[in-house]
Amino acid sequence: MLWGRDGEQATMHQLLAEAREGASVVLVLRGDPGIGKTALLDYAASAADGMRVLRGAFGLGPAAGDRFLVSLGVLSLLSELAEEGGLLCLVDEAHWLDHASADALLIAARRLDADGVALLFAARDPGFPAPGLPEYRLGGLLPADAAKLLDATAGELPVGLRHRVLGEADGNPLALIELSDLRTSRGSAGAPGPLAEVEGGGNSGSASSACGVARRGPPGT
Repeated sequence: MLWGRDGEQATMHQLLAEAREGASVVLVLRGDPGIGKTALLDYAASAADGMRVLRGAFGLGPAAGDRFLVSLGVLSLLSELAEEGGLLCLVDEAHWLDHASADALLIAARRLDADGVALLFAARDPGFPAPGLPEYRLGGLLPADAAKLLDATAGELPVGLRHRVLGEADGNPLALIELSDLRTSRGSAGAPGPLAEVEGGGNSGSASSACGVARRGPPGT
């Protein structure tokens, strides 16, 4: 279950519906480590009934050949896989892609037309520059949603400890879970300071207005 992501989940359903109808949609999800990008991709995969789902490692390497020919090959593959019921292609941790793979995927993404492909990237900043593609920044959970997630995963915590975990996690879902585990394992005194590697920030806006998701297809889709 995703806490506090109703708007984002609705956007995933909208993108999948458009791909099933023959349009092509592209979106780059950005956010801090632990903020929920992978969880949102997982949700999209679980909701892609009747569609093919392509998810895995992309690594063309430095000797992939002519980048335009490679990107055309990627585009052709995506279009072919989408012929029956549409295709959901998920590229997680896109900031770790080698240059050749990122280049081929981005060129293909810009050339998708009425192919029935939903292409979703998830990436941290900095990394994976994607000029011209629509992006949505995934922020931290609102305080009420963060509290619900903490209660669901950590159970009843002492009031002081609960407030400290909520404050240090700053709405980051992974930080909420890891900080609560750390604090409960070490006692309410705990170790001072947040877990920097999963530190989050900011409150999330509604993804239902996810900044002009790229839609390419027949009029009215």
